Amino acid sequence: MYGQLGIPAGRHSRVLGVGSYRPRREVGNREVCTWIDSTEEWIESRTGIRNRRIAAADETLLAMAVAAGRQALAYAGVGPEAVDCVVVSTMTNFVHTPPLSIAVAHALGAVSAGGFDLSAGCSGFCHALALAGDTVSSGGSRHVLAIAVERMTDVVDMSERRLAFLFGDGAGAALIGPSEQPGIAPVVRGSDGTGHDSLRMSTSWDQYAADPSVGRPVLEMDGRRVFRWTVENVVPAARLALERAGIKAADLVAFIPHQANLRIVEVLADRLELPDHVVVSRDGAESGNASSASVPMALDRVVRSGAVPGGGPALVMGFGSGFSYAGQTVLLPASP
Repeated sequence: MYGQLGIPAGRHSRVLGVGSYRPRREVGNREVCTWIDSTEEWIESRTGIRNRRIAAADETLLAMAVAAGRQALAYAGVGPEAVDCVVVSTMTNFVHTPPLSIAVAHALGAVSAGGFDLSAGCSGFCHALALAGDTVSSGGSRHVLAIAVERMTDVVDMSERRLAFLFGDGAGAALIGPSEQPGIAPVVRGSDGTGHDSLRMSTSWDQYAADPSVGRPVLEMDGRRVFRWTVENVVPAARLALERAGIKAADLVAFIPHQANLRIVEVLADRLELPDHVVVSRDGAESGNASSASVPMALDRVVRSGAVPGGGPALVMGFGSGFSYAGQTVLLPASP
């Protein structure tokens, strides 16, 4: 029977609603191959990615975050005035102040809500989810909106044949609220700084401002090193997340990892020895790698697909730059 985690009763939190925003423009591998020297077949065979979304000028971080947040509120049947705090994860916001979260809260109508931004690369949403859950469980807030939003195509050189086909844009959100029973298990988080230079920006904005000849900062990645580290380190972290939830892999209804690429997703699912009944998200096939936004976008699609029961436990895992990771087991919201 679904709906229980092996955690003592008390004051708890859970996911009440989910939402996402996917940019209007869908770009397939055929179009990508007009930018780089590659083939549709090679891209899909290496990554599993067929399409990705690319944001237009009017699909700003603010606009996408607000759209995803509105969906999450509507799903939960909670008005914006009930939101006490907004947490936004992003690595692609070039405006450091004011916080994007405050602009999102204002646009949503959560006029008195607190808010803050965080940046943790691809694991960012799982950190935001943990902070939101703990804030509600502690009594500090009643409803917290956790949002991840990225315009990855702003930080990727779209003529770079090793990276251009991987990334996409979008936003995802989850509304966290109080629960009599545990709905968000303790987070597992960690890092390995020896890999900090394996996924990084080519230069800094202050260096670029001082000397434009160095070129605009763009994303660089040692793909093989990232792949090796991920498959060796994320599986133990995922097992620990299940242990902290007091459940086993067979108890899951869904596994929703960061959509780095589908090769990584398949390896993780295989090494976790997930039973056939566990739905494994492969949202990246149509959305690409949207960094921290990929987990909540995938979460929203899984929940709305009807393929999993409301109240069932799902394992969410984010991982990437740093190297770093974060993940936890959550009970999925009831069907809308």
